[in-house]
Amino acid sequence: MELTERHVEGLKHLLYKMADDLLIIGHRNSEWTGMGPILEEDIAFSSMAQDKIGQSLAIYNILHEMGEQEPDTVAFTRNASSFHCSQLVEQPIGEYDFSLVRHFLYDYADAIRFDMLSNSIFEPLAMVCKKFRGELKYHTMHANIWIKDLAEGNEESKTRIQNALNKAYPMALSLFEPSEFDKELSEAEIFSGEAKCRTIWEKEVGTVILEAGLEIPQVSDPEEYYGGRSGKHTEHLQPLLDEMTEVFQIDPTADW
Repeated sequence: MELTERHVEGLKHLLYKMADDLLIIGHRNSEWTGMGPILEEDIAFSSMAQDKIGQSLAIYNILHEMGEQEPDTVAFTRNASSFHCSQLVEQPIGEYDFSLVRHFLYDYADAIRFDMLSNSIFEPLAMVCKKFRGELKYHTMHANIWIKDLAEGNEESKTRIQNALNKAYPMALSLFEPSEFDKELSEAEIFSGEAKCRTIWEKEVGTVILEAGLEIPQVSDPEEYYGGRSGKHTEHLQPLLDEMTEVFQIDPTADW
């Protein structure tokens, strides 16, 4: 099927929101480097943060091949309103329980989306998604182990994980904010759409939550945290970008 201008526009929107999510949560998770609760976890979380930044670079490279600016320019010169990341990923790291639960909810969504896109007719994206399947499998496995272990630990650890889940779960729905391009992308067999991705995600994370003896949070307003995909962000994103781009502003030739 020949892609129309509308398909290309929708594809770029999809790529930007994926890459921006990865870049921002990668940076957020890297803030735990040297601060993890135990040494092995410090190393693991830092490694996964690095994976995400590498994945974002791969997707920014696809955008560059489609005529967008170079990855460094795209990543380090835009202001908050030009980013398409979800409001979940821009939240401060908080305490470790929140970051861990966010990691669990986000990485399941990421793994599902990458798996769906592995069958995309847009070959450059399909190839990238297949390439990173192994990393994403490790990320979700890591999240599962910690969620279950802490939920089954003692009353304090279970309560903290449940409270973090109650806070992060509604925010995680912003990952599946509908796009005006969903219908066209689905019909073109580029991407099956956010609604399908969310349905699979709810089933998979729900299974883990219940098996851990936790409760699936009830969400009164699924759209409460929508807006990030169109550049509407919380007050947390711009300060993060200012910090993230500090080195680039000093030396634009630096590698990342």
